[in-house]
Amino acid sequence: MESMLNKLKSTVTKVTADVTSAVMGNPVTREFEVGRHIASGGPGLCWRIYNGTKKSTKQEVAVFVFDKKMIDKHQKFDKDQIIDSLKKGVQQLTRLRHPRLLTVQHPLEESRDCLAFCTEPVFASLSNVLGQWDNLPSPVPNDIKEYKLYDVETKYGLLQISEGLSFLHSGVKMVHGNLCPENIILNKSGAWKIMGFDFSISSNNPSDAEPKYTCKEWEPNLPPLCLPNPEYLAPEYILSVSCDSASDMYSLGVVMHAVFNEGKPVFQVNKHDIFKSFSRQLDQLSSMSPAVLNKIPEEVREHVKMLLSVTPNVRPDADQMTKIPFFDDVGAVTLQYFDSLFQRDNLQKSQFYKGLPKVLPKLPKRVVVYRILPALTSEFVNPDMVPFVLPNVLLIAEECTKDEYVRLILPDLTPVFKQQEPVQASNMILLIFLQKMDLLLTKTPAEDIKNSVLPMVYRALEAPSVQIQELCLNIIPTFANLIDYPSMKNSLIPRIKSACLQTSSLAVRVNSLVCLGKILEYLDKWFVIDEILPFLQQIPSREPAVLMGILGIYKCTFSHKKLGIPKEHLATKSLPHLVSLSIDNNLNLNQFNSFMMVIRDMLSRMEAEHKTKLEQLHVMQEEQRSINISNPGSQSEDIKSPPSSGNQIDDIFGSSGVNGKENGTAASTSQPNRMSLTLEEKQRLAKEQEQAAKLRNQQPLAPQTIKPAATTNAQTKDLTSSLLNNMTSLSSMSLANTPRPAPVQGTTMAAFPSTTPMVGSMGAPVSNGFNQTMGFQTGAMGMGMRPPGPGLYGGMATTTSTPNFGALAQNHGLAGQSNKAPDMSALDSLFTPNKPKVTLNQMGPNPTPGASTPWLSQFGPPQNAQTPMQGVPVGMGGVPSGFGMQANPFFSPQNFSQPAAAPSMNPSGIKHSASVNNDLKDLFG
Repeated sequence: MESMLNKLKSTVTKVTADVTSAVMGNPVTREFEVGRHIASGGPGLCWRIYNGTKKSTKQEVAVFVFDKKMIDKHQKFDKDQIIDSLKKGVQQLTRLRHPRLLTVQHPLEESRDCLAFCTEPVFASLSNVLGQWDNLPSPVPNDIKEYKLYDVETKYGLLQISEGLSFLHSGVKMVHGNLCPENIILNKSGAWKIMGFDFSISSNNPSDAEPKYTCKEWEPNLPPLCLPNPEYLAPEYILSVSCDSASDMYSLGVVMHAVFNEGKPVFQVNKHDIFKSFSRQLDQLSSMSPAVLNKIPEEVREHVKMLLSVTPNVRPDADQMTKIPFFDDVGAVTLQYFDSLFQRDNLQKSQFYKGLPKVLPKLPKRVVVYRILPALTSEFVNPDMVPFVLPNVLLIAEECTKDEYVRLILPDLTPVFKQQEPVQASNMILLIFLQKMDLLLTKTPAEDIKNSVLPMVYRALEAPSVQIQELCLNIIPTFANLIDYPSMKNSLIPRIKSACLQTSSLAVRVNSLVCLGKILEYLDKWFVIDEILPFLQQIPSREPAVLMGILGIYKCTFSHKKLGIPKEHLATKSLPHLVSLSIDNNLNLNQFNSFMMVIRDMLSRMEAEHKTKLEQLHVMQEEQRSINISNPGSQSEDIKSPPSSGNQIDDIFGSSGVNGKENGTAASTSQPNRMSLTLEEKQRLAKEQEQAAKLRNQQPLAPQTIKPAATTNAQTKDLTSSLLNNMTSLSSMSLANTPRPAPVQGTTMAAFPSTTPMVGSMGAPVSNGFNQTMGFQTGAMGMGMRPPGPGLYGGMATTTSTPNFGALAQNHGLAGQSNKAPDMSALDSLFTPNKPKVTLNQMGPNPTPGASTPWLSQFGPPQNAQTPMQGVPVGMGGVPSGFGMQANPFFSPQNFSQPAAAPSMNPSGIKHSASVNNDLKDLFG
């Protein structure tokens, strides 16, 4: 790698040194930057050709440099002869102006070391292209080494030389005198230009008379640079020292032979014995063998043979050569027309440009890109011609690589993107660009797309012309994948929506919807849901085409794998909108069926998704219930809260409003191993048991075995009845001393008023459901009756959807604690048999107006359809019948729409366990 870098460095250094040594001090360098050595040309290929730029305008040029060191081996006289000859050729070229002659940009400048002048940009000389690489840089540039002339280039190049000779012979009465490949230059566009007028001869007669030319006798002793190339000279020039315009035509014939024979002339000349060579050549020309011209195309072979005739009068003149059928090639004629465009008016140009797309595919890419394209882009300065030129430019762009497009085409297209005047031309330009938008977005760099191409698309969407808007909307989906997402989201979509809402054209509105439907796949799901679907409800018109377009967008969004519409949006927005549109009177039967098909699909998916969700939740509930039934003792622990400072113990029987000592007493009653009771506590407990017995005497206990479900640490059977009495008493005190909490949101207490006195074996705390002992925790109620069968749905209220009343009651209990003994008098009259019936609504505080919950409104029965509670509802483990079901929102609402029939009761008012199980199975499945 290092050796390669060193080699490259030495090469660059050598080239730089050559340029510096050759041009240093020449006045040309004051105005022009001299670049790389690219070619050679002129007599004997003595001129080195460099690319360069003008310092003031950055205009590209070619710098011709003749290094005087090349002639150091000659004597001073010969040196002067060579310098004078070269100066004459450049000066003559500078005075002559014609499209077929090399254009001089800066006249000849001489310095001590070199001669230099500047011309139009040059590629190489014809001699270089044909394989003569003298005086070229080393290594030879690949673009010259690999250059191959196409037929159209050869034909048109020879035609150009013929036209140049016609100008010299007819226009300025001049004989070139040294027409050969060294003096034919191919400029950067590929045009062939004549130079090397070192040996030109002008006519001695006035312009209106027959021209006469005087040529010099051949001097073999002069240096080669002081003599024309003998291999391309007519025989009469050497043998009879005479010449005229026909002599140049002979040279043209030899040039044509060389072009088709890899740069070889017709005859090789012995420069040391020139006269003998020409004598022999003359004999060969008189009886020319057909093999000499076998590589020349047949359609021009006879004309070449005539040009090489020994008799000058037989040779066609330059004007006649331009008219031969060989040059009537469509490509050559096209190129010729481009060179004469400056003479045409706009009508002629427009007709030519209209037919050009048929010709361009027949021409080689190099010819199109470097010859035709510059001529086309030069017309962009004429706004009226842009609509005719632009299709051809874009056609050429399709065949170019991205690099060629950015380098050769895009700089000229950028101003056209922004052209808005005249209006008619601007509209046509928009249409043309829109039709080739995929090409522009594919090859244009992202920054130029953002700054030039997309603004033009936005302008087309906002154009006053309906046709342009329609075309733009039709074309946008074809290149939507090439637009970056921020531009589409923030600029393109808002303009499409605006065009749809603001237009008065039905076609534009429908095309807007179709366009949106086609580009949905390039948008993200939530952008479509938040921006596109709400926009559909803003469309005012109800034409069938518009309605079907709206339906199409809904359908695409609904069915697309990446998009989709959530079931919430389906239920609340999409389906209501579609249903309202489906009954529009403008729709026919097929269109209505299309609406209903989409609506049914949406309903089916929404039903399936929501049903699946509910089934999953039901499975979760069943699993939770199984856990609670299999481990009933764990819930008693759930009721407890961790001990806090001050030796507070979580009371599993509910807050009673007593002080800490009394709480401790209750705890020690249920768990004797924790602490011993004081004498005062024992006295109070005895009093409470006595009062509880008195209450039992007033209301006989139902013939049912009572099991304390929440007592996990019971020590003996003797404590069972006393603990039950104690719990009843504590709960009664809690009811008397603790403020009633507001109904917990989500309950349906009001739907089940009590119809009997809330007395019996359970006591008052059983019925209201707000005490700590009532926490609705299955198997851990601490009181109440529980059927023995495992199939009882007693654990239903333990799901996460059921409110935790125990926590609420506990908080109130803590707030209501005091050191006074509980006053039991308020309960005496409440639990007498003659007390009027009290409903749960009357027992609890009045709910705040407007505080109804979704559960109440969805599942609660009408207020006048209250179900009476028959006795104490101990059949569900202490929970009022149906309460846990109503507290769960995941059951079907039809179970709650009608009041349930009163369950069958035994004479004692308590359900038998078997009937309870049957009822629950009927109700819950």
